[in-house]
Amino acid sequence: MRPLHRALALLRNLALSLALSLLLNPALPVRAAELASLVADSLTIRSGSVLVASGHVEIFYKGRHLSAQSLTYDGATNRLQIEGPIWIDDGRGTVLRAEMADLSADLTEGLLISARLVLADQLQLAAGQALRTGEGRYTALRGVVASSCTICRGNPTPLWEIRADSVVHDNLTHQIWFSGAQLRFAGVPVLYMPELRVPDPELKRASGLLLPSMRTTSRLGTGLRFPYFLTLGDSRDLTITPYVTNQGATTLGLRYRQAFRAGDVTITGALSDDGLTGPKGRGYLQADGSFALPRDFTLDFHLIGVSDPAYLLDYGITDADRLNSTLEVSRTQRNAWISGSITGIQSLREGESTGAFPSIITDLSFHRRFEPAILGGTGGFELQTHSSGRESTNPLDGNGDGLADGRDLARISLRADWRRNWLLTPGIEVSAMGLLSADDYQIAQDASFAGNTLRAAGTAGVELRWPWTRPGARLTQTIEPVIQFVASPKASASLPNEDSSLVEFDEGNLFTFDRFPGADAVETGLRANIGVNYDAIFASGLNLGVTAGRVLRLDAPGNFPDASGLNATVSDWLVAWNLSDGTSQGLQLTNRLVLDDQAILTKGELRLDLSRPKYDLAAGYSYVKDDVLESRPDPISELVFDGGYQVTDGWRLGGSGRYNVAAAQLTEMGLSLAFRNECLSVDLSLSRRFAALSNVQASTDFGLSVELLGFGGSAPQGRTRQCRQ
Repeated sequence: MRPLHRALALLRNLALSLALSLLLNPALPVRAAELASLVADSLTIRSGSVLVASGHVEIFYKGRHLSAQSLTYDGATNRLQIEGPIWIDDGRGTVLRAEMADLSADLTEGLLISARLVLADQLQLAAGQALRTGEGRYTALRGVVASSCTICRGNPTPLWEIRADSVVHDNLTHQIWFSGAQLRFAGVPVLYMPELRVPDPELKRASGLLLPSMRTTSRLGTGLRFPYFLTLGDSRDLTITPYVTNQGATTLGLRYRQAFRAGDVTITGALSDDGLTGPKGRGYLQADGSFALPRDFTLDFHLIGVSDPAYLLDYGITDADRLNSTLEVSRTQRNAWISGSITGIQSLREGESTGAFPSIITDLSFHRRFEPAILGGTGGFELQTHSSGRESTNPLDGNGDGLADGRDLARISLRADWRRNWLLTPGIEVSAMGLLSADDYQIAQDASFAGNTLRAAGTAGVELRWPWTRPGARLTQTIEPVIQFVASPKASASLPNEDSSLVEFDEGNLFTFDRFPGADAVETGLRANIGVNYDAIFASGLNLGVTAGRVLRLDAPGNFPDASGLNATVSDWLVAWNLSDGTSQGLQLTNRLVLDDQAILTKGELRLDLSRPKYDLAAGYSYVKDDVLESRPDPISELVFDGGYQVTDGWRLGGSGRYNVAAAQLTEMGLSLAFRNECLSVDLSLSRRFAALSNVQASTDFGLSVELLGFGGSAPQGRTRQCRQ
């Protein structure tokens, strides 16, 4: 475009903008925020107060945008006569489309013919006519069809739709009111509602009935949940969920949430009358919260209690067989961590006496890392206190679990550790390490260990690492032999072992001072931890990591369980490897084995995680030999899997299961079928528990939930339907 023509075009657009702004606001001074801009192929002013624009008309005014074929503005009546196709965007997520319109100058009042209201690019409401009132707050429609589904020309019937005699949309409260509403699926009427109120897609929180869901179980029968959401202000809400089954079971579920300036709290619970445990009611209560405290401290709590062991599983809440309620105050800094907690435990396991089980546990820990000025390297200091109490007062082992039924224990521990590394000329890294610890135990109501016991221990060690690297265009390899020499005197004090009875031998603790997970047991003696680490990085993106090693001792420790593979002078072999795909293919294969010298498996674990665009799979196998010290009279051999396959763009099939190889028994199995697209979400599930968990009976569960997307802030969950040409 030549410079002269470009200047004339700019002047023409400026003149049109000023003319329209004066016509729209004849009695007001022109302000920048109220200026209107108009673009059209032609513009005519008649009789001084009538403006006619035609051909690709565009108007921008106060954040609103109008597009039409022609427009006539009458300054005397302050009205707009518009011919379409018309497109009006109010700048707040609401779009109106129509063929003809008679509107006020600010586009907020008037009538639209053959109109379509689009909310948040999701929900569409088509009507013969639409009336805008209340300065744009209300839009009233007659003869309405509402849906958030994509409509194709070859098949104009949406997947679901709501037909109504009339609809009113409140743009201020973001509510939609239907009168004479009929819900249809694939054109077939399924439900009639004389009056219906739903939130529009812009509204995130509003009081009202949520979509119901169905659940069928062999113990409770077929039931429906009808959740009702109640807002209690901007920071609080309550969800009330009645649940009724055809076998007479009734449940009232509650969930209360409140947000504070420093944190939030959620309280959930339910009360049921189902006759499964007698005439008494059943239920549970749970509270969760997190709060920021002064000086960077954080308060976290999780509290839960249940009336009987089977309730949580019967109602599909959780299959946990021990419930931990914890209150903790903690602070994490760069070189320091402090935590204080109190934990209450409710056991749901069959045969586990509540009175002989630690029901209240308290812990206080303080960790500090520092750099010693004289020794160099890195040092650490830890102060810890621990206590546990039982309801029983029996100082003997009445239930045969190897522990005094009434044992109460309190402990205070001090630990200091140090490590320093040196790098020698050939690339060998040498490290010196040390650990000092002291524990003071106070034990009551125990015939074998009652009284006060003080234990002190010290450990020193030297570590050598010599990494070798071989880079390459297709493969980069690193091999690192490691050997540790560790010495610690045997502890003379005899103490009960409550927190270190289960010991894992893995790649994470092969090169450590102490492989006991808690403080009650201590690893002692002269030993050598030997092993090798191998890493391979392939050009294709695959990463392979392998660790192998064992522990050599002068004397057998005698305080490790046999199933750990660590209770002899020469430990079992540990072999662990991991194969992962660094690309988007999502492959993770992990294998950990503990083998004796005859290659007989002591413990083993294999885990596969695979994620592809069309399918995903998570599967695992685990084996642990029997060990009476770990309360395992029989070996564990179990296979688990969980996966899904995307059958089409909308349909997904899933399955899960758990198989007891040792008993040759399928213990759990589940199937699911889900449909997702831009307007509908359907979940169908079927699960069966074949073997009892603790004292819970076997059961079958069936669930169904349907959600119409496009209301109340719900977003599309699947791929938008593609129309065939």
